Parts: sequence; C-alpha cells; structure tokens
Amino acid sequence: MHRYKILLVDDSESVLSALKRLFVSEGYEVILAPSAKEAIKLLSQHKVDVMITDQNMPGTSGTELLETTLHLFKDVVRIMLTGETDIDVAKKAINDGEIYRFFVKPWDDFELTVAVRNALKQKELEKENQQLKATVQNQNQLLQQLEKEFPGISDKSPSKDGIWVIDD
Repeated sequence: MHRYKILLVDDSESVLSALKRLFVSEGYEVILAPSAKEAIKLLSQHKVDVMITDQNMPGTSGTELLETTLHLFKDVVRIMLTGETDIDVAKKAINDGEIYRFFVKPWDDFELTVAVRNALKQKELEKENQQLKATVQNQNQLLQQLEKEFPGISDKSPSKDGIWVIDD
C-alpha cells in the first residue's frame, strides 16, 4: 500500500511541529520545509502527494510557491494554511496556484485531515480515470486493427429479444 507523503511549509517551528504530529498520527509520511526555497528543493527530491503551505514567509510567499509548484510539480495537491484573512490573498492562491483548499489559522484538525483525505481520494480517482482512458484507447486501437484484418468482426445486431449478438 502506498504511504502518502505530505510536505508542510511554514517558517514557524511550532506550526510545523503541530502539523507534523497531526499527520504522522494519521499515518502519513511527513517532510518539513521552513521556507519556499527549501520546499522547492524537497519537491525535486521526493514524490510529494500533498503540500500545505503558509502565506507569509521570508523570501518567497506561499502564493508564489503554490504557483511555482503548479507549473513544476503538477501532481502535487496544493493547500494553503495561513493566518491571513485577506480575501485578495485567498483569491490569488485559488486563481494563480489552483489550490485544493484554503484554511485560516488556527485550523480545525478534523477539517484539515478530512480535506487531505478527500484530496488524496480525488487524486487517486483522477489517476485511475487516466489509466482507464488509456486502456479504452488501446482496446479501440486493437479493435480497429482487427476490423482491418477481419472486416465485419465488430458488427453487432440485436436479436428479437433485445440481446446484442456479435455476427458470426
């Protein structure tokens, strides 16, 4: 079974520590970054499933990190957790960083863990959907090849009782 990896980004050690305790207790592998620069480095070294970032950090802001992550690491689910209640910050994070969720500090542990769980479920469903699309595409190509080799092989017609019968 895949153990999901969460990257937590915040310049506050106490916030990182509290979040780490929360997500480790939920069974996730957790890595920590005290800055956006360190987060980018860790994202390039690890396969991260979810990144939760603060907005106000020295150097690069959380919204800038989210936008960079969107372009460089498309598969990472992005969540913002910040003390900012400014609606413009939220809009920028949503529009430019295409975040999954926006939370204001202090956060509710239950809501945050449910959001992460749901984000991971959605990510898995999207991955499964891509795999199914690829399977259908491959099967359609095979059927087209068979039709060229054996014309009429894919002809179907319903019987009198409505059952579809492949022409023999």
